[in-house]
Amino acid sequence: MNGLIDKLKRELEIRNFSRKTVKSYVYSVEKFLEFSENKRLGLNENSVKDYIQILLKKQNPSTVSANLSAIEFFFFNVLRQKIKIPYPKRNKTIPVILTSEEVKKLIESTQNIKHRLIIKILYGCGLRVSEVINLKKEDIDFNERLIKIRLAKGRKDRFVNIPNSVFNELNNYYELVNEDFLFPSNRGGKLTTKTIQLIIKNSARRAGIKKNIHPHTLRHSFATHLLENGTELRIIQKLLGHSDIKTTQIYLSVSNQLIKNIKSPLDMI
Repeated sequence: MNGLIDKLKRELEIRNFSRKTVKSYVYSVEKFLEFSENKRLGLNENSVKDYIQILLKKQNPSTVSANLSAIEFFFFNVLRQKIKIPYPKRNKTIPVILTSEEVKKLIESTQNIKHRLIIKILYGCGLRVSEVINLKKEDIDFNERLIKIRLAKGRKDRFVNIPNSVFNELNNYYELVNEDFLFPSNRGGKLTTKTIQLIIKNSARRAGIKKNIHPHTLRHSFATHLLENGTELRIIQKLLGHSDIKTTQIYLSVSNQLIKNIKSPLDMI
């Protein structure tokens, strides 16, 4: 099994996949190989179907689809076999969105300067938590009022603007940081996703927000609020770093304000 995993790593790395993707693919394939070995199944399409069927009883369809992508890559690029398995139909859930007032309460309930800035950047720039974690001081351009997001999802660089309301606060904080990372850990190096999740949870609790929120909730809220304020979908797509406009279009279905502005035909008679 180790030999197969080594070959998988090589195929992923020569394609310049991100470390996160390599780790995810390797984990998914290792679990599948363990399943096949324990059940004394061969490495074939039927064993994959059996494995996916079991996963669907424990995990949501999106997670199962991610596992299937990794396994398909392994079969095609390592075993040189082509398998054709339908992807499970995904549940069309609507993400949790904070109101502008709730975002304000979240920020106001956060007294720690670094933590408050993290929340403001997550929401004000619509960043992924991994993008905030990896921000370095050299990525901040105060002259151009831009933040460079390096090798974001899809291994693409992009720029976002520094919100006017956070400019001075960020500038003052910037001068106090003596490490490469903009938001360093107290132990040195960068923060973990778990730490930022905890920051958001604690701030939400202090703010009295009952919704189940996490760092990505602020990104969802950023996009939804931009849409409600009239920003074009293509611009939101660029700001979020989405490769496909279809990914951005989810915010058309979550915007309550857009729904509220629709005039019922009953009101026209």
